[in-house]
Amino acid sequence: MDEIATTARILSEALPFLQRYDDQIIVVKYGGHAMVDPKLAHQFARDMVMLKVCGLNPIVVHGGGPQINKMLDKLEVQPEFREGLRVTDEATMSVVEMVLSGSINKSIVASIQQAGGRAVGISGKDGNLMIAGKLTRKKTDPETGKTVEIDFGFVGEPVKVNTEILQTIMKSDAIPVIAPVGVGINGETFNVNADTAAGAVATATKAKRLLLLTDVAGVLDKDKNLISELAVEELPKLIENGTITGGMIPKVESAAAVVESGVEGVIILDGRVPHSVLLELLTPHGVGTRISRAGA
Repeated sequence: MDEIATTARILSEALPFLQRYDDQIIVVKYGGHAMVDPKLAHQFARDMVMLKVCGLNPIVVHGGGPQINKMLDKLEVQPEFREGLRVTDEATMSVVEMVLSGSINKSIVASIQQAGGRAVGISGKDGNLMIAGKLTRKKTDPETGKTVEIDFGFVGEPVKVNTEILQTIMKSDAIPVIAPVGVGINGETFNVNADTAAGAVATATKAKRLLLLTDVAGVLDKDKNLISELAVEELPKLIENGTITGGMIPKVESAAAVVESGVEGVIILDGRVPHSVLLELLTPHGVGTRISRAGA
């Protein structure tokens, strides 16, 4: 009876959170260890089905870096990097699209359906979901002072997200599963960073939350303790004083831009924690770092 009572209490405590997110869109960027560990992948699929059954509208945007690297190695395609970013030539883009839109996307769809839900796998090319432009960066030569443009090949960034196809899928009680492959105005195929793609989808759909599953606990203070709440106004100071460093800087800057675009909150959380999405959304404490506007 104690176990039954505990279960009932947990379900009851989730009620106010279910009311908060009722019929709201929740975008989840799915990647990292959570996607390659079979047990965590199974739990993630069940959690997405539970959110849908409970009246939320989850949208999954997935990555696939490790799987792409594995396939490129198998095909003996040598990677090239410029300024820390992979250059995606035509041959590499073919592999990227095959892996992202093919094996990974359909595997996630199958897992969700095996868990009792319905899912539809699409890429940003389907229905012109994600119109992308070529990503370039400018670099100034410290010796000559000359500014040059760095070409990353078929690496793109979202220009526009057409949400009609997502609304159609969600109205049919299915969960959209999106591969971050965009289409250019001339029909080109672009590889889009999964975090960036998820942010663009969250903004376009006016999502209540964007959850970024990572392989770290969230944003940590200088004593390595988790910071559970951050206002976008605090971020510049934390970057300046060295609290936020390395690869977390572009993540929080991207999260801040999504919040400024109208999404109520962006959460960076550890996908290695079992049921991390449910713990973040349906419990009082959460398990990651929520970035939002001051007072939100």
